[in-house]
This record gives sequence, C-alpha cells and structure tokens, in this order.
Amino acid sequence: MIGAIRSALRTGFALIEQPFDRLFGPALNPVAQLGALGFFFFWIVAVSGIYLFIFFDTGIERAYQSVEYLTHDHWFHAGVMRSFHRYASDLMVVMVAVHLLREFAYDRYRGVRWYSWFTGLPIIWLLYASGITGYWLVWDRLAQYVAIVSSELLDWLPIFGEPIARNFISTGTLTSRFFSLMVFMHVAVPLFLLFIMWVHILRISRPKVNPPRALALMSLAALVAVSIWKPATSQGSVDLAKVPAEVGLDWFFLPLYPLTNIWSNGTVWALLGAFSLMIALMPWLPPLRRAKPAEVDLAHCNGCARCAEDCPYEAIRMVGRTDGMPFPTQAQVSPSLCVSCGICVGACPSSTPFRRTQDLRTGIDLPEFSLKELREKVIGVAGGLKGSGRVLVLACEHGAAAGRIGDTVVLPCVAMAPPSLIDFILSRDLADGVVVAGCAESACYNRLGVRWTEQRFAAERDPYLRARVPRERIATVWASTLAVSRAEGEIAGFAARVASLPPERLRSPLPVSTASRPPKTFETEKGSA
Repeated sequence: MIGAIRSALRTGFALIEQPFDRLFGPALNPVAQLGALGFFFFWIVAVSGIYLFIFFDTGIERAYQSVEYLTHDHWFHAGVMRSFHRYASDLMVVMVAVHLLREFAYDRYRGVRWYSWFTGLPIIWLLYASGITGYWLVWDRLAQYVAIVSSELLDWLPIFGEPIARNFISTGTLTSRFFSLMVFMHVAVPLFLLFIMWVHILRISRPKVNPPRALALMSLAALVAVSIWKPATSQGSVDLAKVPAEVGLDWFFLPLYPLTNIWSNGTVWALLGAFSLMIALMPWLPPLRRAKPAEVDLAHCNGCARCAEDCPYEAIRMVGRTDGMPFPTQAQVSPSLCVSCGICVGACPSSTPFRRTQDLRTGIDLPEFSLKELREKVIGVAGGLKGSGRVLVLACEHGAAAGRIGDTVVLPCVAMAPPSLIDFILSRDLADGVVVAGCAESACYNRLGVRWTEQRFAAERDPYLRARVPRERIATVWASTLAVSRAEGEIAGFAARVASLPPERLRSPLPVSTASRPPKTFETEKGSA
C-alpha cells in the first residue's frame, strides 16, 4: 500500500519536474530547491516582521488601528511589507508540505535518513504555531475567530486552571498584557523554529539553505507582483460582544479550524495526534533494508579526506592515525549514518582498476559490492558486447537505465565508479564508448552523485578523469525512471555516434605497452617510501 502511494506520488512529481527542467534547467528547478526556498521564505518573513513591528502598537485598542495605518496610509512600503509577510508565510507552508511529500515519494526518509524526517515534525508544529499567533496580533474579526477556536482547543487540554476562551467572548476581560504575551510568542516561536531548522540539516553534507540567486530573485519578484495585485487586508474591527459569523480563512494555516464546527475538540486533537504519530513512525513502516556500511582499509588509506568531503551524509570523519603509518589522519565510517551509496569509493585515490599484480583493494570499499566486484562485472559485461559502436552503460540503480540488460552494470550510485574505471574500459578496449546513466539532475537519489560525477569528468574535482581519455567516447544521461524512453534514445544516439567515429579515434588512449602497466598507486608509493 505504502509502495503504491509512493509510486503514484513519484510519478506526479516527475511529471511536474520535467517541464520545470526544460523551462529553467535542473539548477533552477524550484521543485528541486524546496528546502532552500523554505529557508529563503523564512528570512523574508523574519525581515518583513521586524519592519512591521516598527509600526505596530501592542495595545488592545490600538493594535487594529496600527495595522490599518500601516496597510493604508503607508501602503507603498509598510502595506507591501505586510503582504510580503503574509504570502511568504503561506509559501513557507507550501514548501514544507511539498518537501515532505517529495522526500516520501522518492523514498528518502527511511534508513539513516530518519533523523531529517523525524526532526521535520517539530518544524511543522512550530511553523503553524508562529503563523497562528501572528493572526491574533492583527486583532480583526478573523483574529477573534482564531483566538476563540484556538483557546477552546487549548481549554480541552488539562493545561490551564481556568478556561481562557471566555476572554474572547465578553468585553472588559482582555487586557494589553495579552498582546504583549502574543508578541513575545510570535517572536520566540520563530526563533525556536530557526533552531530546529538548523538541527534538521545537521546530518546533511552541504545542505542547500540558499536557493540559486536567479531563483531567489524570481521568487522575490513574484511576491512583489502578488503583494501589489492583491494586498493583504484586515477583516474589520473586533466586537467582543459578537461572535464572528463569517470570516475569510487562510487555508494554508487554518485548514482544520472549520472542523471544530463539525467535530468535537477532542476529535480534532486526536486527528492531529494521529497525524503526528504517523509522520514520526513512517521511517520504520516498513524499515528500509540497509546494506552493510562502507569499510576502511588502513593499508590503502593515506588520510587524504576525499571520501569525507564527498560523502553526502556526513558519515565519514577524519580521526587520528591508529596504525602507526606516517600519516596524521585516517577515515572513519559511522555505520549509523552510512547509506552504502559508494560515493566514497569513487572518491578514493587508491580506487584504480588498473592493478594486476595484486588483489584489487582500495582505501574505502563496500563489503557487499567491492571495487573488485565492480571491475569483474565490467569485464564480464564488456565480453558480451558485439559489433561496431560497442557501448557499455554504468547505471544508477535509481535511474532510467537500471532496467537495461546485456550491456549495463548497475551501481548504487554512478559516483561510485572512479574516473579511472572509464579510463580502464577504453584503454583496455573493453568498449568503444561508455555511458554513465544516473538519476535526474534535479532528483538525484544520493543528492550529490550527479554533481560529483560531472565535476570529476570536467577535472574540477579529484579524482578527475584524465585528459588523455577521449571525451567523444563518453556520454552522461541523467533521467528518472519515468524517462526510460528518453534515456534509451540518448544511449542509442550515442552508440550511433561512436560507431561512426574513424578507426583511429577508437584506439586505446595509451599505447598498449603503457596501458598494460598499472599506474603508480598509493600502495607502490608507500612501498618505495
């Protein structure tokens, strides 16, 4: 059941993301920047809130007048800022909700990712608490309605000695101290929200907390346009002698409030509790089968820290040397954080498949799918390639090419394949061309696999693909499982281009006598030291 829901949601997200990819490019796809946009809108809310506080009066009689004053008398700056504050708050709710659904759809909430998912739950509660207290401060009819319903819900809980709802249904019982308390809560809750947002990304390497500048500017321009076109306004002054009969609701923050007219307060709390419990337990319903974590081989680790720098999950850290080797540090894997994506294997400088004189070992490896096994699979698949334009595909298990058979080697992540493996395939004439087929750029399952692969091929990141490797014999295909036809078309087109290359362009990048000798590795350097 859960798998079917995930599959349907994944299909929906893919259908939404593909047009954005074509329109803006993967780097500016807003659906791929939901977390960063959430942070961006938070800062807009914070800055606009501080600005509005300059004009706001916390007195019980003067709160509504001060909001009306800034909305109408100073509409060109304070009024626009009020709309900024309102719509950015709504957009933050949208970002959080869609981000939650997207992580669920792409199955990025189980296993070691439970931490980020679990800490997202208090973010939802705090976000709604800060938004609802903000509505109280306007002190219009909507604020009165929110205050009455909220206080009745709170009165149902055994928290307060006396009911607080009666303060909002009779005159003379509400004082300015109440507004001072609301202002304090409306400032304190977002500060705590920001702290939890920081906790939320603690276990994420290179988290996106700022959207690309172009996307931020487009979002800001859209907020300006909407704020001018439909400014946020109040809904009339409060009359505590009357219960508001009809108000316009903000359905982003107040979707459950009308339910209090249908259900009892206890039922509403039960619904909220069930939702929170479901969200909290989802990473273990059912639990994700975890592969064995990466293991460090100190005999081949020189403490270069590339694996730690490339790990998307902060699962590797550098610690003091323990084996007496003349290096200050060594890599250490945290089993509770490792997802066995293999990106660290592709980052290790000793991960070279050229070695023949000894067993293929590397500084860090996956016990259930070692670099040696990867090389053997590549050689085995390459042995079955026939005809002209022989193309070998290295495919991510989460991408469009994972289901191919005959010419494909499937990896946990394409960034597990060190660039020297591409060199090995072409220089040993195992294939005429190599396709690296990963996830969609805007939906990389392991977050950084696509980026690191592209940077290694472009010689922008170590270990990089050597200049001697002919680039016309290499292709990258980034496509989701819903873009199988496009991926197949790109692979077939690349195979045709490779088949049309002149014979001299299909020769080994190195003379055979040189290519047959393994390059100097960390182990040979260590032996000569």
